[in-house]
Parts: sequence; structure tokens; C-alpha cells
Amino acid sequence: MELPLKTTVTFLALLTTGLSSGLFFAWQVSVIPGTKRISDYSYLETMQQINRAILNPWFMFIFLGALVFLLWNTYLNHQLADKGIFNLAIVATICYAAGTFGVTAAGNVPLNNWLDAINIKELNELKLVEIRANYEVKWNRYHLIRTVFSVLSFSLLLASLLIQNKS
Repeated sequence: MELPLKTTVTFLALLTTGLSSGLFFAWQVSVIPGTKRISDYSYLETMQQINRAILNPWFMFIFLGALVFLLWNTYLNHQLADKGIFNLAIVATICYAAGTFGVTAAGNVPLNNWLDAINIKELNELKLVEIRANYEVKWNRYHLIRTVFSVLSFSLLLASLLIQNKS
């Protein structure tokens, strides 16, 4: 059985967007509350290590793949007679592109790079407190924004699929 290109692209858009939003949501409701309970040094060391570890092919596939497949899905839906599906697809793509990808690239990544350049082993307690306060509040705010937009993007994509199946 051969799947049509549109079906394959829609599936990959759903899969990567769903995995991306799931990762961000799980982080929001588990990792962030957990890291609020650890010392400043442990927090900064943990974030440095996580920020290094997440730069792997699996994460890049879902994070960048979601953007690529959403764009491709939107393009393929542009050709449909039902503009409601296209409108949902384009809003889902914009949400992910600006609210998830854009916020990550403009907010979280620069903060991660800033933190990575710091040798936390050389810092005293006051400096650790200062750096954590400077990093954590901003990073968590950006993370919440990208979480909301990734979940919204996934939800809109699911809605477009439900509408499409009713047609």
C-alpha cells in the first residue's frame, strides 16, 4: 500500500509537532518544578549539562522537522478547496515558527550559550545566586511561551485533521 505524499507529510508534521510539544510540556510540568528544589550550583550545572545533551540528532529531527513538515503540510493544504483546513494549517505553522522555534532561537538558545560560557566551579555562592536568578527567570518565561505555542500548534494541526476526515 502506497501512501499519498500529503498523508505522509501530515503524519510527519503531527508526529514531530506532537513530540516537540510533548517534550516542552513534560519539561514545564516536571523538570522546572524539580529544579526549583535544588541548590544554585546544582541547578546551573544541571542546566549546562542538559543544554549540551539536548543538541543531538533525535531532538534536532523533532524540533527542526516539525517546522519543515508544518511548512510542507501548509503548502500541500493550500491547494485544497476547503480553506478552513488551510487556515488551521497556516496558523499552526505560524504558532510553531514564531512561538516555538523563534522564541527558542531568540530567547532560550542565547541564554543557554551565555550559561555554557560560565565556569561555575570558579564562582562563589553570591555569584551563583546572581547568575541563577539572571538565567532561570528569563529561561523559564521563554520556555513557557514556547510550550504554549507548541501545544497550540499541535492542537490546530489535530483540528485540521479532524475537519479533513469529516469532509
